[in-house]
Amino acid sequence: MISLINAFLGMFSRDVGIDLGTANTLVMVRGQGIVINEPSVVAIDKKTRKVLAIGAEAKEMVGRTPANIIAIRPLRDGVISDFDITQRMLEYFIHKVHDRFRPVPKPRVVVGIPSGVTEVEKRAVHDAAIAAGAREAYLIEEPMAAAIGAGLPVTESMGSMIVDIGGGTTEVAVIALGGIVVSNSIRIAGDEMDEAIIAYARQKYNLFIGERMAEWVKMAIGSAYPLEKEETRVLRGRNLITGLPQQVEVSSVEIREALSGPVNAIVEVVRDTLDDTPPEPIADLLEHGIALAGGGALLKGLAQRLSDETKMRVYVAEDPLACVAKGAGRVLEDLDALQKVLATTQRSSITR
Repeated sequence: MISLINAFLGMFSRDVGIDLGTANTLVMVRGQGIVINEPSVVAIDKKTRKVLAIGAEAKEMVGRTPANIIAIRPLRDGVISDFDITQRMLEYFIHKVHDRFRPVPKPRVVVGIPSGVTEVEKRAVHDAAIAAGAREAYLIEEPMAAAIGAGLPVTESMGSMIVDIGGGTTEVAVIALGGIVVSNSIRIAGDEMDEAIIAYARQKYNLFIGERMAEWVKMAIGSAYPLEKEETRVLRGRNLITGLPQQVEVSSVEIREALSGPVNAIVEVVRDTLDDTPPEPIADLLEHGIALAGGGALLKGLAQRLSDETKMRVYVAEDPLACVAKGAGRVLEDLDALQKVLATTQRSSITR
């Protein structure tokens, strides 16, 4: 009877796949695609801990808020740093989707989580999803979800490799037969690229710029490989010597130099993962290449740089920003076949 009820509810519920990212949270609804793509930022009153805004509205407050209001990111370096705020953010996004499609049964939810989270953190995310209105909640590690979202054959015997460069972490995994053969993770990704640009502007020009300016110039002219046509942009900030506003024109060559540290670290972790990979999957990778996912995959020339370093074909997956959310959503479409790819904490709840 219970299975019949679940089957009936599954016909009408709007099942949800969530990429709970350090920089952005994406939500995919079955049959609708990506319906939410907002920053993982929460604005709170630090005196009362009252949540004032979440997502895009909260990000607009970064660097512009009064002293009593702080805009925080509850996930840092791929790790949940504030359980309570993470739960509230997750509740907000699930309710936002659920309210949009009312009246429908409560959804099943698959949440993509960083591979390095603890059992306590896994349980916190699971419980937050249930508290937010999910009928069933499952967890999946982000490299696995990204591989599924990128269209890699994760359940086949053929080896596949995914490099997921998010906001807080870069996660590299070789996957076969529904499991991770080899994996590595470093806390160097998009955030560290922004910080590297901030440090470069400070050291070279005595110019203090904010995170949003650094992110903007990274997206505009940042690169990991020489461009066919180098470009320039204007950085605006405060001169650290005079204390006055200042603007400086910088070239894509300079920004590439600023990004060299984080980019070299990403190249190194990919090489280390390949070094640890058994010969059979290596042969598969030589034939099929390495897929890049996550926002960092959009850095100009990164695929070419990694290809030169690894002597393999490296390509950017289709819609790399949405790979984790899409992968989480696809698991829900075929839960019986893909249940083994879910995080171990949740397997027992599926098979009961």
